[in-house]
Amino acid sequence: MTRNVRETVSRLIPDPGKSAILPKDGETNILITSALPYCNNVPHLGNIIGSVLSADVFSRHLGARNRRTLYICGTDEYGTASETAALKERVTPRELCDKYHTIHKETYEWFDIGFDLFGRTSTPYHTEICQSVYLNLGKNGYLEKQVKEQTYCDGCAKFLADRYVEGICPHCGFPDARGDQCDGCSRTLDAIDLIEPRCLLDKSHQVVTRSSSHMYFKLDAIQPRLEEWIKESYKKGKWSPNATINTEGEIVDARIRSGLHPTPVTRDLTWGVPIPPLGREDDKEMDGKVLYVWFDAVNGYASITANYTPEWQQWWHNPENVKLYQFMGKDNVYFHTIYFPGMLLADGRNWTMLHHVSTTEYLNYEGGKFSKSKNRGVFGPQARETGIPASVWRYYLLATRPETQDAMFSWADCIAANNNVLLKNFGNFVNRALKFVSSQYNGIIPESGDEPGPLSPNDPLDSEFVNEVNTLLKDYVDALESVKIRLGLQIAMLVSNRGNGYLQAAGLSKTFLAENPQRCAQVVSRAVNLIYVLSALIYPYMPSTSEAILEQLNAPARVIPEVLSTDILGGHHIGRPDHLFKPIDEKMEAVWKAKFEGVGGVSQEAAVPKRKAKKTTADNARANDVKENGPKLEKVLALEARILEHGQYVRSLKEKKEAKEVIDAAVVELKKLKTELAVLEKA
Repeated sequence: MTRNVRETVSRLIPDPGKSAILPKDGETNILITSALPYCNNVPHLGNIIGSVLSADVFSRHLGARNRRTLYICGTDEYGTASETAALKERVTPRELCDKYHTIHKETYEWFDIGFDLFGRTSTPYHTEICQSVYLNLGKNGYLEKQVKEQTYCDGCAKFLADRYVEGICPHCGFPDARGDQCDGCSRTLDAIDLIEPRCLLDKSHQVVTRSSSHMYFKLDAIQPRLEEWIKESYKKGKWSPNATINTEGEIVDARIRSGLHPTPVTRDLTWGVPIPPLGREDDKEMDGKVLYVWFDAVNGYASITANYTPEWQQWWHNPENVKLYQFMGKDNVYFHTIYFPGMLLADGRNWTMLHHVSTTEYLNYEGGKFSKSKNRGVFGPQARETGIPASVWRYYLLATRPETQDAMFSWADCIAANNNVLLKNFGNFVNRALKFVSSQYNGIIPESGDEPGPLSPNDPLDSEFVNEVNTLLKDYVDALESVKIRLGLQIAMLVSNRGNGYLQAAGLSKTFLAENPQRCAQVVSRAVNLIYVLSALIYPYMPSTSEAILEQLNAPARVIPEVLSTDILGGHHIGRPDHLFKPIDEKMEAVWKAKFEGVGGVSQEAAVPKRKAKKTTADNARANDVKENGPKLEKVLALEARILEHGQYVRSLKEKKEAKEVIDAAVVELKKLKTELAVLEKA
């Protein structure tokens, strides 16, 4: 098929993982990591949105802006968590990690997560890099031996690492606190401080305390430099709100405020990075021990990069030319903003250090928490088994991204997002415009009279349309550059809303074509070029949908533009139009809730309040009305979708405390849409 597309808009950076990328001096080079998932379980939806999916959006955005970007992640394989899980499954730690690494990798591949490399920490490079950091800490005077009381199991006849011990949290009373951290209050713990400690291998065994020698990292010695670095990095990188430093730039972490203490970096385990000798008298006391899992895990980012390219130091020892963005859930903030940076400062080499941290709160499930032990919630491969496409999963999770507070997964909302937003808003615009080109122009873009390149903001017929789209494009780019992932998606949906409104206002139809063929050609050309823009805007969020749009347009992947342009020119042959999304039967809500509610889930009758039952009945009635009343009700639903999206946009403006005039203008637009809906419903 003949193509006629401006070459200057093409995306030059290949899709993630397609070729080795190295930073280039004088250019913008971005290094992205997402928190390494433990290799002892299957990830659930909250794990996916918490780090890997959010980081993927940012990585793809940068690629669509033709910036050199490296996105790495991998399984965190060493430590007590893996040893414990291996014991439970009666396999070796290596066999367990091989199994779960594959599950994680396949799960993320299905979700279209575009890592440049999804590696693992149980590699020779990892051992080499971790040991080099440890040796540098020793050489620079930041390691000291301490003899401390440690939990010891009489029945197992060995010292118990943190995760082999559970008990009551001494701070909040949570009954199942781990030896390293409490899931109730998120505070880091020492296993000997647990009340009524118990051995995970056999809870009938008696747990006592005995003395053991370990090496400690003197965080207190690096604290002054660390505090200075935190304040500087927070200001330069515009960190997202987190538990280390507040929006006024004041450090609020309780550990720093009360004074950091030396923290142990060795453990009595066998599955981990062996402790290298420091050339000191106390080396023999470290024989048979391994590095603490958090010491080795954060160094996994560099080691996975080393497995990606032997030139890994061009990324990790190059702060002049590389900016590091790290994505994680709120429970990992301490280790990435205090522990890891402190370690790199003490190491003494010229490390690429954190520029921006993006954190999320928790995604919960249908009124409760995800629980693997109770089979509650959607885990890993189960998302695929529902038949819901990965693009729809990505859209809903990103639209619900818990950026400032915990969010709740809801099957009803997930189905509504597909049916009311993706299908009736986004998909409707793309399908309507391309089907018209196919049926009325034999699939060939007509000559519009527009010159190639940016459309004039003073266009005699479409100045309002062009200026509104250009404003939205600027807002979109600003949002993504600031790592405001959810806001960027909301703006992309507003762009498609504007496209629907443009076609509606123009009255695109056979009659319009017959009465004013030149204006019709212009409207079609501008609509198709807006679809081309949308293919780029949606690429970070729904890459498979973006690919489907490009196939229907018969156009190459393009960059994210700053203004609306005529880039697909007259004479261009489009591909075959097809629906981007399919409706999901609302009855599936009850089916999926029952399937994934787990042990002890709430009964379906109890889960549906009367008001919601009435709403469901009303929604079903409205669906029947659409069949009977046709176009009028379709317009109502389309307008309702626009109101829903614009309402979310207004809320996001308020959340980020935009200027009053900006919020007021958005509110006025929302009221205008609601007035239009009221008039339409009365007609």
